Amino acid sequence: MYTPQSFAERDLPTLFGFLDASPLAILVSPSPSPDGLAATHLPLILDRSTGPMGTLFGHMARANPQARADASTPIEALVIFTGPDAYISPEWYATKRETGRVVPTWNYVAVHAYGTLRFHQNPEFLRPHLELLTRRHEAGRPDPWHVSDAPEEYVAQQMKAIVGLTVEIERLEGKWKMSQNRSDADIAGVISGLNASTAERDRAVAAVVAVVAERRAMRDPSS
Repeated sequence: MYTPQSFAERDLPTLFGFLDASPLAILVSPSPSPDGLAATHLPLILDRSTGPMGTLFGHMARANPQARADASTPIEALVIFTGPDAYISPEWYATKRETGRVVPTWNYVAVHAYGTLRFHQNPEFLRPHLELLTRRHEAGRPDPWHVSDAPEEYVAQQMKAIVGLTVEIERLEGKWKMSQNRSDADIAGVISGLNASTAERDRAVAAVVAVVAERRAMRDPSS
């Protein structure tokens, strides 16, 4: 991922926190078919304690061509996580009023996880994974659903239609493109412009821009 120094995020707890908060990812790997690369959108769970940089756990449909790779062969994979994003208008920059030398851009957060993909066929892997995934996303609901709420034979039937997977992370790349390359006045204009929007996504980006700007100010009080 092309990441200029000003946009790079290397703090591991920050990257891990983002993976936890943004579980829906895109798994990209070589396809066993002649089509080349394959990609699947799927929710993943990060286990920080497995592997040198953590391991992602998930599952996909057995009928998915991406899952038909030889289970005994490790596969190189890329997992893409994305966060809030928004269009940034040059009208918000103080520089626009001063020189006019500005153009539009797009702010976004992205993390790329590179690692070894393996598929798991056995129920001993799938059942605990599905129960953990369900507990994670049902947490906080007044009447959370549990895998055991469904008939056992139905659960067993559904499990036959999926395969488990893990991606042992070998490298993480984080990019917080949140106006760090602009002046303080331009950043303030971006935050104000985004907060004036009626779109929830825009206001979410404004909050991230503000946090990133605060972190920059703490690192370099003279900026």
